[in-house]
Amino acid sequence: IKEMKKFVIGRIKSTRYALQGFWLLVRTEDAIITHSIGFLVFVGLGFYFELTPTEWMVQLLSFGALLAIEGLNTGLEKLCDFVHPDFHTKIGEIKDIAAGAVTMIFFAVVAVLMFIYIPHLIR
Repeated sequence: IKEMKKFVIGRIKSTRYALQGFWLLVRTEDAIITHSIGFLVFVGLGFYFELTPTEWMVQLLSFGALLAIEGLNTGLEKLCDFVHPDFHTKIGEIKDIAAGAVTMIFFAVVAVLMFIYIPHLIR
């Protein structure tokens, strides 16, 4: 029972830290704020065009992936700045690669949104 209590308390603390990180990202990071606004716009469009459950799932997962990867990119950039605050070519490459990952998922999200919304716009 003692181990189970320790486990549950650990999960509660983990969740609290995760929610703090989520709130910090949403409040302070321009890229997260921008993508979140886009997400809200497409939620509105989803209701307007009466998306199917499958379209909703794909749209939500796509934006979730974009926001998650953007959050990881932000964390990596902050870590790089902490470890090496001055300009360094290798740090720049690391940051560029992480930003490239965000760009890849962004293009994938755009493609998904086109597959979802172009047929609705044609109708």
